[in-house]
Amino acid sequence: MFTKNSQAWKERSLSADDITLFDKAREETGIREIASHTSYLINLASPDKKKQNQSCHALKQELIRASMLRIPYVVLHPGSHGGKGEEEGIQRIRESINEILAEIPDLHARLLLETTAGQGTGIGHTFEQLAAIMEGIREKEKIGVCLDTCHIFAAGYDIRTEDAYQDTMDRFDSTIGMARLCLIHLNDSKKDFGSRVDRHEHIGEGHIGIHAFGYLMNDTRLGEIPKIIETPNPKKNEKDWDKANLEKLRGRVREG
Repeated sequence: MFTKNSQAWKERSLSADDITLFDKAREETGIREIASHTSYLINLASPDKKKQNQSCHALKQELIRASMLRIPYVVLHPGSHGGKGEEEGIQRIRESINEILAEIPDLHARLLLETTAGQGTGIGHTFEQLAAIMEGIREKEKIGVCLDTCHIFAAGYDIRTEDAYQDTMDRFDSTIGMARLCLIHLNDSKKDFGSRVDRHEHIGEGHIGIHAFGYLMNDTRLGEIPKIIETPNPKKNEKDWDKANLEKLRGRVREG
């Protein structure tokens, strides 16, 4: 969910009534696992000082709102170095996160770096890049990773066969560590393997295919990790794609 407009810098202040209504909705719906996603404008790696300062302020406010709402996870796209190089971009991200976390000592939300597809000068499309960012974070207990199946596939991590899936997850574990994986976005991909293009598709309808999701849904290492679909929104008078996607995923789970 978004706690503010995802395409604007303007921040939203929460009132006591907002928090009460949110808690009531959580209780009434029975939804147990919630994550917020930061604004798409945030870029901690930006070489533009004004944009970088805006990004730091926006992320800090997002973390504060999430803590107030008792949302356990805040998902962040690491950022884009804008042509200044991966190393410089990673260092800016590290410094920004360290500064922000130091300013919120009573933070109750965990910041999750999302795997990215690798478009342009974006950072986060290799497990090594994410590991390098996390290595430089002082309060490591306050950060983790959100893995997006469409993004890693577009970035060049294959999961279409059982062997390929196991190899990719083993690489994640050896590079980042399963203990740091806190959330999974389940999306098929409109674009082919290694395309570096982020375009989500309905489960089993894209280039990843249905089998990969069966491997993931039956991976005992991932059993307790919340999983969220970000598949395309249904058009008017179209079938309920959200229900269909969830049924496909649940149908892949083996009993016993």
